[in-house]
Amino acid sequence: MKQKRKTTEEIGIRELKARASDVVRAVKEQRARYIVTQRGVPVAAIIPLDALPARKTDDEVWERLLKIGEELGKGWQSDKSAVEILSEMRR
Repeated sequence: MKQKRKTTEEIGIRELKARASDVVRAVKEQRARYIVTQRGVPVAAIIPLDALPARKTDDEVWERLLKIGEELGKGWQSDKSAVEILSEMRR
């Protein structure tokens, strides 16, 4: 059984270019993670694809916003709507 890596390794872009196949293999087989640097500055991450957070559909996002709106509405103490208040603030 192969041991899984638990740390994130930094790799310079030139080294990545030279070792791309090895890096991808390590990500696939050992679930390695890399921070890609350019001139010492982190610019990208290489992680296993299934480690990405699940993307929500537009409908799921909209549903969540509606629920937040309902929660905010429960405690609303003004006679004016939020839109009216924001409009006044922009004047």
